[in-house]
Amino acid sequence: MIKINLIDPRSFAKDKHKMTDDRPFGGGAGMVMKPEPILRAVESIKKKKGNEKAKVLIFSAKGKQFNQKKAYEWARKHKSFIFISGRYEGIDERVKTVLKAEEVSIGPYITTDGDVAAMTVVSAIARLIPGVIKWESLQEESFFSELTEKEQKDFLEYPHYTRPAVLEWKKKSYRVPKILLSGDHKKIKEWRNKHSKGN
Repeated sequence: MIKINLIDPRSFAKDKHKMTDDRPFGGGAGMVMKPEPILRAVESIKKKKGNEKAKVLIFSAKGKQFNQKKAYEWARKHKSFIFISGRYEGIDERVKTVLKAEEVSIGPYITTDGDVAAMTVVSAIARLIPGVIKWESLQEESFFSELTEKEQKDFLEYPHYTRPAVLEWKKKSYRVPKILLSGDHKKIKEWRNKHSKGN
């Protein structure tokens, strides 16, 4: 079973205005998320049964890039996660230090917040939990060599087609490759291998 809880750090701010951000030391644009509300929130989560050893992740553009191998590793090693999703200019660096958290990035670009990153990582990990998706389906996917921790390749899976065999669209016909309609599984496999990027 997959369960997701959302925690508002404002609930753990103790000042009158429930402030979770402040100006950066040294000056500069934007605001930085304060450490205390986040640390209190994480502490409260870890007090609950089953969360004591939860892996703590902070989403940050300067973190290590998330990939399929990392998703597979985390899915096997951890039963629970705490995702810290930043805002503004980021999170006070001491949060990472205190929590011994791992910084992770979902790509070489900036998003407005860490929410999209959290959803991406949840989706990538959840589908690797036994029973969520058939293993046979995973074996034919992109990055499967990374998933199984074999020699890494830039393998991207072959093109997919479904019915109709001939698509009529705006006075043009688009046909499924004949080999896929042949029923010859050996040749189909060869075609798929040939059209997989990285092979």
